[in-house]
Amino acid sequence: MYQGYKTFEDIKAWQLAREFRKKIYSVTNKFPSVEIYSLVSQLRRAAISVTSNIAEGYGRYSYQDNIHFCRMSRGSINEVLDQLCIALNENYINQQEFDGLYKEGREVEHAINGYIKFLDSFSRK
Repeated sequence: MYQGYKTFEDIKAWQLAREFRKKIYSVTNKFPSVEIYSLVSQLRRAAISVTSNIAEGYGRYSYQDNIHFCRMSRGSINEVLDQLCIALNENYINQQEFDGLYKEGREVEHAINGYIKFLDSFSRK
């Protein structure tokens, strides 16, 4: 549909977010069982939302709709980052884990912003 993108899987932001989601799943496997229905669930749902919104936006075949869903994806990555702060505060992850995940999350956000900018350049034509 878009130049160079045959499927949503071709989008760099989606690829980075997918890898990030895998790491969120992995790290949350170590959280205490008391958190399975709260922080673990919230973290995983937010991480899923990042990739799902990129995919859904791509499927809308409208630049403005796609941008809207990418903005929701950007909100979700920030939700994950906030929840990682909670995990750090509760000692479910250590500072090194937090720092790595936080940096990677910001890289995902940067890629989403780049994709939004790309889409916006076409929506204004």
